Amino acid sequence: MTDGTWITLISIGVTLLFMLGVPVFLVIAYWVLGCSFVIGLPLINIGTALSDVFTDGFALLAMPLFILTGDLINKSGIARRLSDFAYSCLGWLRGGLAMAALAACGLFAAISGSNSATTATIGSMLHPEMVKGGYDERFSAATAAAGGTVGIIIPPSIIFIIYGFLMNLPISDLFIAGIIPGTLMVVGMQFACWIICRLNGWGYLIPLQLTRVLKTAFGAWLGFFAIGLVLYGIYTGKFSPTEAAGVTVGFCIIVGLISLPLYKMMGSRDEARPHTEKSYGEMLVVQGFKLTEIPAITLRSAQITGILAPLIGISVVMQQILSSLGAAETITAFVTSMGGYHAVLFTSMAIVFVFGMILESLPVTIILAPILAPIAASIGVDPVQFAVIFLVGASIGFITPPYGLNLYVASGVTGVPYFRLLRYTVPYLAALIAVWFVVALVPELSTFLLPSR
Repeated sequence: MTDGTWITLISIGVTLLFMLGVPVFLVIAYWVLGCSFVIGLPLINIGTALSDVFTDGFALLAMPLFILTGDLINKSGIARRLSDFAYSCLGWLRGGLAMAALAACGLFAAISGSNSATTATIGSMLHPEMVKGGYDERFSAATAAAGGTVGIIIPPSIIFIIYGFLMNLPISDLFIAGIIPGTLMVVGMQFACWIICRLNGWGYLIPLQLTRVLKTAFGAWLGFFAIGLVLYGIYTGKFSPTEAAGVTVGFCIIVGLISLPLYKMMGSRDEARPHTEKSYGEMLVVQGFKLTEIPAITLRSAQITGILAPLIGISVVMQQILSSLGAAETITAFVTSMGGYHAVLFTSMAIVFVFGMILESLPVTIILAPILAPIAASIGVDPVQFAVIFLVGASIGFITPPYGLNLYVASGVTGVPYFRLLRYTVPYLAALIAVWFVVALVPELSTFLLPSR
């Protein structure tokens, strides 16, 4: 048999494994191993690629640190305070709690940088509250899944770190470029949420009270400080994204350890009580965690990193093999044959969307970014803007079947079956796609805040 026949058979085989639920890392690894044998690529190349990722990728050090940050702010209770603040601002609107869940996702993403962590944290906290508040449980779970999409767009972002590492772009510029598009994603989903809730009459209204807003804002001051610490440090150039991640982890650990004894002194560890029933002293500190709990928190973060890091390395080899097979030339010829600026740009977006339906954002980025980014640059798209366009499209894949990672995460933390969520993701998909096209057509949304522009 010819090499092409062997590669086709290997591709069909790993596709079947993927459909049977084999982890993405193993699917890609099997494909890489099989194709390496077929085209005669030395297996030592795989080891070299993995070694280079872990030893030369200084920027990637921020990835495990931001993952740890997300776990720390969840365990310490900071995430709950941010959610309470969002609800106090939006609870007077029909669907206010669901809209607050989306806002809380944006605030959580501004510290953690992870889509799955955002979905899991906000979903586990607010899904029960939404069901009690009269929302359909399927819609509530879908809301948490959709809100998690901004986890990789609003800075800090793990996937922006990886994109910048691969394409040799300043990660700080990518972070800043994601602020406005990420905010628009949240607002777009909130608008869709408001319409759906008005049509169905979901949610109980609470009066908009300035005292409630101020009190919950005071209670969430640690979360706002953490967000400001990251954005200020990166925007002003005081420290790199990797240093920002280390500083944020240190801040969260100090806050968690100091807050626990102080919170006990204030009287209660009952975070379920509304802020209006707490004293300002109780709200000044969060529930915190014990020193003995840090190893378990760190281990959980390390497990997630242990999944992502090898996937980066093996995906780099996959990209090398695809390049050897001429995939880059084929895709480039197809995209550029579309014609003008908008045709090429929209075709690139369509490719990202289709790949995002079947793969996680990490392999999509590693495989497609080196191919599509030069094409975009050749038609005059700013590299930073295209990074945002590319990753907004990849983030939409988190709630797009058949893969839809956030749908699986939301299903796991809420207990709502995966297929029952799909119907309620449609309004959010429509909103996100609309925002995606706006971001693509208005470059200033990505470049306006950049200091050098």
